[in-house]
Amino acid sequence: MHIVLVEPEIPGNTGNIARLCAATACELHLVKPLGFSVDDRYLKRAGLDYWHLVNVHYHENFAEVIEKYAGHNFYFNTTKTSRPYSDVKFTQDDLLVFGKETAGLPESILELNRDHCIRIPMLDEARSLNLSNAAAIVVYEALRQLGYPNLI
Repeated sequence: MHIVLVEPEIPGNTGNIARLCAATACELHLVKPLGFSVDDRYLKRAGLDYWHLVNVHYHENFAEVIEKYAGHNFYFNTTKTSRPYSDVKFTQDDLLVFGKETAGLPESILELNRDHCIRIPMLDEARSLNLSNAAAIVVYEALRQLGYPNLI
């Protein structure tokens, strides 16, 4: 399983997601530009001492991810769709794509991938969930469906 963060802005969220990746053997993909330095102390602190367990990939842009992982399933997490994430039948090598904290995924990405957009159901009045919480919800549903491979 892969978690793709497109232009993340908050180091603590990315660090928390790195820790999620460490605990679940998911690969982490960071798409530039990043809103922080990878040497940021908040990023390091949020990831604790798990960084050695995380396989991190850096990409110059999202097109690079699409090209490198052609043939894989991509699921685009957004509040701008009605399809719940729990309706997806996930596979081991899927890429779960999340946008930046302040704006989500760019409309240009969503427009090209409407059939693969998913959302976490929530009240209409709630704008969105915290990025690291959203990633954890979707990752653990995918892993549950797969029988928690390699996890005890």
